[in-house]
This record gives sequence, structure tokens and C-alpha cells, in this order.
Amino acid sequence: MPDYQPSLLSDADLRAADLSWAYNRPAGSAMPAAELQGWKQRVAQFQATVQTAPSVQGTLFDVVDASPAGSIDPFALPPRNAEFWRGQFQESGVPALYFVVDYDAAVLLYVGETVKSNQRWKGVHDCKRYILSYVEAHRVHGLPVAVNIGFWPHADGDRKARQALELELICRWRSPFNKENWAIWSTPFVGGKLEP
Repeated sequence: MPDYQPSLLSDADLRAADLSWAYNRPAGSAMPAAELQGWKQRVAQFQATVQTAPSVQGTLFDVVDASPAGSIDPFALPPRNAEFWRGQFQESGVPALYFVVDYDAAVLLYVGETVKSNQRWKGVHDCKRYILSYVEAHRVHGLPVAVNIGFWPHADGDRKARQALELELICRWRSPFNKENWAIWSTPFVGGKLEP
């Protein structure tokens, strides 16, 4: 089993579609600063519409939506350093949803779920590579970046229920590091193999 998340498209398909700079760039070349800022701005503008979506007044006889997806605000969760998993914990944690956010740009990058919030990122995780690539793209140009992770510790203990809510949030926020949204954002940070 590979230690990275493979692309759904072949290299030829990616070149033909010109989906992103990352798939066709020569080794060591950087994403242009204007392209990086434009990409973040497009994601942030969409996610701002999700965050500010008006509540709809219900009636007494409406069917109640049991999903908390509309009430979870990833930007309001207490941020933790993205390297939190290196710490020493007394317990393994709780079932949770987690959100990788660039707080500087107000961009939700990734939505995930776990049964053990304090252990989820130990070992290999594709999103670690995406974060490294994303941060590197900023550092090359001296641009500010503040990637942190927030946990929503009220997730269901049942894996299928947790994953259903995770998918609902991925689709709602269109988080660009989640593979379900790669085609929407032409995500430039998921190509290549950086070490975690």
C-alpha cells in the first residue's frame, strides 16, 4: 500500500487538463505568488458564503435536521498547532472531527474524522504533506501563513455516522485538501511526494 494518496488521474490526463502548477512544474520551482494568492482568495470567498449563510426560519411542523453540519463553525474552534500530535498525552482522545485551517487567510483546507483525537496524526497522513507544500509555497514568497488544527469533540462514536458527517462537511465547505474537492479547486498542493 502506498504511503501517499494517489491521484485519480494519470499524469497524461493532468497535463492535458492543466489542473495545477504542481503536477507539471519542474522540480524546485515555486508557484507564482499571484497564483497562490488568487487561489486562496477564491477558496476564502466561497467559504465565506457558507459561513454567513442565513438561517432559515422553520415552522412547528418542519422535519428537524439531525445533522449538526450547519452549526459547526471550523473557524471558531480553539486552534492547536498542526504539530500537536508530537506531544505526550495521558489518554488517546475522543471521537472527533478536525479541521485544518489557515487562519491568516480564513481558509478551511481539510476536514477529517477520528476515533482518537490525540493520536490521529501519528505516523503517515497525506494531509501532512499537503500542509508542508502549502506552507512552503508561502515561505518562498515571504507570505504570511498560519496553519492550525481545530477539533470538534462531539462526534459520534459510530464510525459510519462520523464519516457521514465528515463527508457532509467536506461537501458543504469544499475543503480543497480533501480529494472530493480536488477537481473544484485544481488543488496545487496534493501533487508530488514530500516527506511527512
